[in-house]
Amino acid sequence: MKLLNLLLKDITPKIEYYSRFSPSPMSIKQFLDFGRENACEKTAYMFLKKELAVRLANTMREVTLLPGNLLSQPSVQLVQSWYSQSFEELLECENRSPEDPRTLNDFLDILIQIRNRHNDVVPTMAQGVIEYKEKFGFDPFISSNVQYFLDRFYTSRISFRMLINQHTLLFGDGINPAPPKHIGGIDPNCNVVEVVRDAYETAKMLCEQYYTRAPELHIKEFNSKKPNKPIQVVYVPSHLFHMLFELFKNSMRATVELHENSLEGLPPVKALVTLGKEDLSIKISDQGGGVPLRKIDRLFNYMYSTAPTPRLNSSQTAAPLAGFGYGLPISRLYARYFQGDLNLYSMEGVGTHAVIYLKALSSESFERLPVFNKSAWRHYQLGPEADDWSNPSSDPCDASTFKVNT
Repeated sequence: MKLLNLLLKDITPKIEYYSRFSPSPMSIKQFLDFGRENACEKTAYMFLKKELAVRLANTMREVTLLPGNLLSQPSVQLVQSWYSQSFEELLECENRSPEDPRTLNDFLDILIQIRNRHNDVVPTMAQGVIEYKEKFGFDPFISSNVQYFLDRFYTSRISFRMLINQHTLLFGDGINPAPPKHIGGIDPNCNVVEVVRDAYETAKMLCEQYYTRAPELHIKEFNSKKPNKPIQVVYVPSHLFHMLFELFKNSMRATVELHENSLEGLPPVKALVTLGKEDLSIKISDQGGGVPLRKIDRLFNYMYSTAPTPRLNSSQTAAPLAGFGYGLPISRLYARYFQGDLNLYSMEGVGTHAVIYLKALSSESFERLPVFNKSAWRHYQLGPEADDWSNPSSDPCDASTFKVNT
C-alpha cells in the first residue's frame, strides 16, 4: 500500500494532465489502412505514446471513484500498481524523439513489457470483487457502480491491447508474427464460418474432456450481399473467436447436462451466419433447456456470478479466469468494442439463442471507448433512486378488506 501511494504521488500530476484528453477512437478501416499503405513506425510512435497515456490516465482516474472498501482489497491494489508502473514507463518516452535510433526499439520493449504485465488484469480484478463480497456482502448500489466501472475498465483494457498488438505485430521484427495476409491482428478477408468452426472444435475438445461427448455442429450461412459466396469481413479473428468459444462452451455444457440420460443422443448446436448491408449476424442456438427471463441480466452481471469461487495460491500472481463467470460479460464487451453487440434470447424449457451482431463495414467499426468526464463522475456519486414502477408484493392483496357492508 505504501509503495502504491508513493508511485501514485509521483505521477499524479501527469495522470491528471493526460486524463483531461479524451481517447481518440479508431475504426478497423483506419487500423487497416495505416498498416497496409503507410506503416511508418515513427508516426505510430508519436501517436501511441500519447494515446496510450491518455487511455491509461482516463482509466486510472476512474478507478479512484470506486468505494474505498473495494479499493482497499489486495487484488485491486495489485492491479492499480500495475497500471501505475505501466503509466510511469510510458512517461519515459514522453520527450524522446523518434529520430533517436534507440527510441523505437525501447518503446517496442516497453509495450511488450506492459502487455505481459497486464495479462492477468481480468482475473485479478475479479478476485478483488470476490474479496470485497466476502468481507462486506452484496449491496445493490455498490453492485451497480461495480458493473458500470468494470464494463468500462475491461473495454479500456481491450482497446489498450488492440493498440499494443497492432504496433508489435507490425514493427516487432518477427516477435510473435501475424499470420500471412493479416495486417497486424486484423484479417482483411476474415472467413467467418472458418472462425465459427475453429471455436466449435476448441470448445468440443474441452467438452469431451469433461463429459466424454459433445453435441455436433450444424452451420448455415446466408450472404445477401454476394449470394452463394462465403461470408468474409474485415475483422479481428481473435476477438470473434473469443466470443464464439464462450457461446459454444455454454451451449455444449447446457445440452450435455440436460440430455445426459437421453437415449436419443445429443441434439446439435446450430450456427446461422448472415451478412446484410449493415450487419454481420451470428446466431448460436441450442436445446439446453434455456434460462428463465429474470436470470438473463444476471448472466452479464459481475457481482452475480454463481460460479464456484476460485482461490489464489502461493504459486500464482492471479487466479485462473475459469470459474469467475466473466465469460459472457467480457464477450459482450468484445462485440460492443467495434459498435456491435451480443444478446441472449432464451426459451425456458427448450433452449437459448445467442446472437452476435457486428458491423458489416470496417469504416463503421469504430472503437467504443469510455471517457472520464463529469458524466462518469456523477454516476458514482448519485445514490440509488426510488423505483418508479410497482413491485409485486410478497403477500397478495386481500380484496375482502375492501368489501362494502350493505
